Amino acid sequence: MKNYLILPAVLFSVAVGYSQKNKNAYELASPNGKNKIKFELVKNAPKYAVSHGKTEVISPSEMGFVLKGNEDLSSNFEIKGAKTSTFDETWEQVWGEKKNIRNHYNQLVVDLQQKTGNKRKLQIQFRAFDDGVAFRYVYPKQNVKDSIFIMDEKTTFNLKEDGKAWWIPANRENRDEYLFKDAPVSTLDTVLTPLTIESKSGLALSFHEANLIDFASMTLVNTKGTELKSDLVPWADGVKVRVKDTFTSSWRTLQIGENPGELITSYLVLNLNEPNKLKNTNSYFKPYKYLGIWWGMHIGKYTFWESDKQGATTKNAETYIDFTAKEGFHHLLIEGWNKGWTPGWYENRMHMFSFTKSADNFDLEKVVEYGKKKNIELIGYHETGSNLINYLKEVDEGFALYKRLGIHTVKIGHVGSKLNMKQMHFGQFGVNYFRYILEKAAQYDLAVLYHESIKDTGERRTFPNMVSREAARGQEYNAWSEGNPPNHLSIIPFTRLLSGPMDFTPGIFDVEVKQGYPGKRIQGTVGQQLALYVTIYSPIQMLADLPENYEGKPALQFLKDVPTDWEDTKILEGKIGEYITTARKDRNSADWYLGTLTNEKPRNVEVSLSFLDPNATYEAQIYVDAEGTDQTHNPEAVAISKKTVKASDKLQLKLGGAGGGAVRFKKL
Repeated sequence: MKNYLILPAVLFSVAVGYSQKNKNAYELASPNGKNKIKFELVKNAPKYAVSHGKTEVISPSEMGFVLKGNEDLSSNFEIKGAKTSTFDETWEQVWGEKKNIRNHYNQLVVDLQQKTGNKRKLQIQFRAFDDGVAFRYVYPKQNVKDSIFIMDEKTTFNLKEDGKAWWIPANRENRDEYLFKDAPVSTLDTVLTPLTIESKSGLALSFHEANLIDFASMTLVNTKGTELKSDLVPWADGVKVRVKDTFTSSWRTLQIGENPGELITSYLVLNLNEPNKLKNTNSYFKPYKYLGIWWGMHIGKYTFWESDKQGATTKNAETYIDFTAKEGFHHLLIEGWNKGWTPGWYENRMHMFSFTKSADNFDLEKVVEYGKKKNIELIGYHETGSNLINYLKEVDEGFALYKRLGIHTVKIGHVGSKLNMKQMHFGQFGVNYFRYILEKAAQYDLAVLYHESIKDTGERRTFPNMVSREAARGQEYNAWSEGNPPNHLSIIPFTRLLSGPMDFTPGIFDVEVKQGYPGKRIQGTVGQQLALYVTIYSPIQMLADLPENYEGKPALQFLKDVPTDWEDTKILEGKIGEYITTARKDRNSADWYLGTLTNEKPRNVEVSLSFLDPNATYEAQIYVDAEGTDQTHNPEAVAISKKTVKASDKLQLKLGGAGGGAVRFKKL
């Protein structure tokens, strides 16, 4: 990583938009002055408020914790000191949706101490960015020498006005694979973050957290009116967080945009994580596209387990490797390669998988060698079944096997309502487990793709071997459930994807899933599937369909061309739940790519090409829904055309219902 323009950490208060209203009140403004945080002790209790320009966003809200024994760590404070600083750097992502990211904020650090009792100290750190605000708690080492048990967090987000929220429930036993619903903030119950809101004043807001380490995940519960409260995910015994001597919470984040698209191009969550700790990631991971023995199992053509329809066989693997090589790709995922897969395995609550022994009819070493001859690298797969007792016994041996075979990516699944049948995925136990495995994988030169995991909080900046995760409702639901409605794909860029890359597994060309279960299909067109490679960001993107469904399809060319590593990203237009148009510039060429999709309503999209180089000419290679195409009428038809364009031009694209399109702008 490279740092540019690093300013001194501490400057005069006037330079950081800081003012002291009285001995117990401070105000901190963002560098451009728009976002402001006001901190104040009110009757010895800390409170904060947030405004954007002249709009009050968060009215005075509570802060602090309740400790074991009902000890209050939210009142009886006095201010012992306050420091301000400013920070400005531009840092380079190893890979990402934007190459160079500016991290520019003003900071206020307030040191508090309680007046009586244990006289506990608490530090609150505030940062004001031009795209939002954040704060976190630091409990420093002090004279009170005991274990700390946090029973509740009292932080509230008292929204000044109501708004429409896009939410999924915080059902802690079933992770986060739900369809998003929209409802007024005032009607919510307990929800996961990122929580995206369009306020009545017209602002786009997103609540989330950043740099979650050795702490419980934050969910949000509506307590009254439009007030949301932090609700930490507990341990099995009800304790929220247990630590020794000291703790640092994750950053509580609020991204603020003038429109929803600005939330997508906000890098506030990444900026609140520590710089890259891995200096050799480029030696074993570069962004790529991959195929897999995967979709066939979900649609019922194959089984995960040993049977006459077994998907992971040596023969099938060699066939997939041949196709992958023929079409110019270099990575292949094979699920079910190992011992332990049985019918109904997910109902056996502490199921035992092997992470080193091959299933019958599959020879891992032989398949790896065959792949090497064709320049194809396998992606490893570990399904834990959430039996972490078993997994942690074997993880070193399993990772060492992959390292010896030259495998550099591992997909790790955690199907199961609770980890070890006891702990919540999102609790402190799960947070620590997922970080431990990530650091362990780095020791073996492995990039990690998590499924059924905790949410992303930006750790990919610190550990860029964290390349993607599921953590949402993806493509597989179209294979065996009621499916994902068309609007799902125009919601997740503004919600789930604000937290980080997603392994959605796009690229289904047989959208009617003719080989699958009766009545199950993709609720959209092939044009929409093409658009997902641009509207959904991940440094690894799957071509999820069966090889035979790509054979002879001209639209496959777009999947060959589209990169997965970007120099820049722009959201050209979008309305949550209705449509989105995204443009991204390839990091390794002068080309731009565009993806646009709509919900069930047909849409005529007019795209200004002003994002292109004004001094250049481009060939626009256009893939869009054919005339008369929508999700129920000839959904596989894609119209392919070319035209010469410049930055001063506008491009007209006609999308069918649940449709979409994709464009490559090749610089001439």
